[in-house]
Amino acid sequence: MSEVEIIGTPERTVTRRKFIMGVIATGAATSSASYLFKGPQPLLGALMAQGSVERLITLNVNGQQRRVDVMSQETLAFTLRYKLGLTGTKLGCDRAECGACTVLINGVNSYSCSVLTHSVRTSDIVTIEGLEAEDGTLHPVQQAVWDEGGFQCAFCAPGFIMSMVSMIEENPNPTRAECAQALSGNLCRCADYDKILTSAMRAAEYSRQQA
Repeated sequence: MSEVEIIGTPERTVTRRKFIMGVIATGAATSSASYLFKGPQPLLGALMAQGSVERLITLNVNGQQRRVDVMSQETLAFTLRYKLGLTGTKLGCDRAECGACTVLINGVNSYSCSVLTHSVRTSDIVTIEGLEAEDGTLHPVQQAVWDEGGFQCAFCAPGFIMSMVSMIEENPNPTRAECAQALSGNLCRCADYDKILTSAMRAAEYSRQQA
């Protein structure tokens, strides 16, 4: 092979052979560096793990310990519906406005669409599926809604019911105005608020009778 000049100036000539030898040398160096970083590297692993979270976690949902694979930015509503199959939690606006996704977190009604699942891994979570007793007896709020026919399409019903449960725990004997205030974070697309408030008042009555 002839020494053909391909790069350089008369003062600094790089021939085809030298160019190819340089490429080979660079490849060898890269391969060596790759080999050095193979296998366990505690310090490197620690640096890569900074800011990461464990994906396989345990949640306390409806009194049961549930193991679930959760991404770092996953919302509780998504986890409940699509990972745990608890579809009673509805996704409406998905931006903390309609209340359809309301669940109880440590007894407080909360928008699950705006709560990261990883942030409640040590909390007690209750969805509408967890209200009914083991023998099939309805919760006083569920029974009141059934008796009063409180909803039309009922898409918003689970969220309202969870807010009613929280309301009664805090105020067992509410006025109608207090019910309206307590449920103001939930929206009904059918605008059947009169029946909903009647159901809430009936729920409080049933709850006092069982107390």
